[in-house]
Amino acid sequence: MFGLAFAMGSAPGGAAGGASGGMAAFQQVIPLVFMFAIFYFLLIRPQQKKAKEHKALLEAMKKGDNVVTAGGVHGKVTAVENDLVTLEIANNVNIKITKSYIAAIKKD
Repeated sequence: MFGLAFAMGSAPGGAAGGASGGMAAFQQVIPLVFMFAIFYFLLIRPQQKKAKEHKALLEAMKKGDNVVTAGGVHGKVTAVENDLVTLEIANNVNIKITKSYIAAIKKD
């Protein structure tokens, strides 16, 4: 009987623990909210900002731009279609890649 009362965390009648039960639950939620805020400001928000900048970069890309792909291939844009880009990587050597694999536009 003593073990059960000890496990409940309050008096067996429940007279002393009624008001503190809500406060204890609230105190358990505070660290979770704090951790979520840290994750949001250190991980989620910067990633969303970078994705928005990359999307703007892809929309601004035009024929004649010098670009670098995610694989490190440097080339000059010769055509931009819906989601394909044709790059000239050497004289008379053209490759087609998916538009989202453009990592950066070089400024020459």
